[in-house]
Amino acid sequence: MGYNLSVSPSRRPKLGQHFLSSEGYRRRIVNSLALRPEDLVIEVGPGRGAMTELLAERAGRVVAVELDAGLASDLLRKLEHQPGVEVIQGDILATDVKEICRKRGAKSCFVFGNLPYYITSPIIHHLMNSAGVIRGMALLVQREVAERLTAQPGTRDYGYLSVRVRVHSEPRIAMGVPPGAFSPPPKVHSALVEFAMKPKFPAWTAQDLAAFLEFIQRCFAQKRKNLLNNLGQVFSKDRLRQTLDRLHLPPTARAEELTVEQFAELREKLKG
Repeated sequence: MGYNLSVSPSRRPKLGQHFLSSEGYRRRIVNSLALRPEDLVIEVGPGRGAMTELLAERAGRVVAVELDAGLASDLLRKLEHQPGVEVIQGDILATDVKEICRKRGAKSCFVFGNLPYYITSPIIHHLMNSAGVIRGMALLVQREVAERLTAQPGTRDYGYLSVRVRVHSEPRIAMGVPPGAFSPPPKVHSALVEFAMKPKFPAWTAQDLAAFLEFIQRCFAQKRKNLLNNLGQVFSKDRLRQTLDRLHLPPTARAEELTVEQFAELREKLKG
């Protein structure tokens, strides 16, 4: 077991964390993950370590990244005799997930996390940037966020976050988790979202990906407006109409109607 003390005091006491206290749901979740003995599991926000022990029973190794210094210290003492478990006290947003996998020679990496509600989207965005080394992820999030993550084109919840995760994965809601499964119980329902990672889409550089995500954000800038209006400050309306027509899309098309592939094709044709 290892311990690395590296980051500033925790924000958690001020903003709250809900620990998964139900043993039944903990076991249901671990059983759903299909972990392999060769997996290195990176656990985001292990808290008191209730899931850490179960993950270690299934995977070859667990690296638990905990922001709260007190919780990390308690976790170290609790699991010091647990083989294959390492505790890193640090902020996942400042942690290089690729480097964790590389330094430990892991051939297969999986991410699990019970994410604090207040910082869910930034963590997911950060983890997606390491998609090339992660074979899968399972994240406990607020039910409302889960519905946005898994929303299909043309639905009310489909937006930037839906497109962002589909660049590198196929997300699905694996199960709902009620407030009573947590301590303290939150005021909202939660859900476990599983992400099956797919080959890099397409073979973009980091700069290409950043430019694509900026393009998507612009497309969704004002969700009630169509693409002609949202992109009209960057491209001429005539050019936009012609490009949409070439893609067999109406001039009234909105961002919420396009798939990831259509966004990529639209951007490529507008670049040309």
